[in-house]
Amino acid sequence: MDPVGSDKQIRLRYAGTCRPCGEPLPAGGEAIYERNAKTVRCVECRMPAEPQPDVAGGSARREYERRKSAREDRIRASHPKLGGLILALSDDPQSTRAWERGAVGEELLGERLKDLPATARVLHDRRNPGTRANIDHIVVTPAGVWVIDAKRYKSKRPELHVEGGILRPRTESLRVGGRDASKLVSGVASQVDRVAGAVADDAVTVTGVLCFLEADWPLIGGSFEVNGIHVLWPRLLIKRITAESTPDPIDPDVVSGRLAAAFPRHA
Repeated sequence: MDPVGSDKQIRLRYAGTCRPCGEPLPAGGEAIYERNAKTVRCVECRMPAEPQPDVAGGSARREYERRKSAREDRIRASHPKLGGLILALSDDPQSTRAWERGAVGEELLGERLKDLPATARVLHDRRNPGTRANIDHIVVTPAGVWVIDAKRYKSKRPELHVEGGILRPRTESLRVGGRDASKLVSGVASQVDRVAGAVADDAVTVTGVLCFLEADWPLIGGSFEVNGIHVLWPRLLIKRITAESTPDPIDPDVVSGRLAAAFPRHA
């Protein structure tokens, strides 16, 4: 794009979103209008920039490093002479290790998603505005959209637990390692609803997934759905996304662009 011949600084009549950095641009503010692409960018992004690739697990990795560093600083400040020894003989608290475990899970799945066909568009580690949660991965293919939550529960088995079905209503729940994990299902279901709202097209299928890495999956079978959310492992996830088809394909670039604006990167 020619930034001199094709772009022009204007005052926005309507609110928009900066193409390079994803920041919202209010109506009445100054912005650069990109005539060729019919897009806008903020004045700070005067020159067109190549979009930076998403980093899977980036926000979880930063939070882990922040917590780990803060703990080390506290211990060294409280124990100037013995701080190093205390750190060497003690582990990070479980709450800090959980952030590292989450980051590794997202990073590993991010690598596996590179095996998807070139027609797929993948968004990693996206903010879910209005909530404290993030969306680990969003995959857009000509056949639809996949909202994926990566979970790394080493050597624990995800299982479908069913109650009722004959004399009383059937209810489904997820258990991991024998413990109720229904909140994981409801979390993905909420993300699916938000993504479907951002897509704003009832013809586009939005599928929710809980993808467990390093879990204790059985040799035969193992995958299942619970309340409409798919529960499976990375290899099967790639296989299902790749095999999905539709007689009325969508444009992955258009849909992924819409979702990138609705669910921006972490700062």
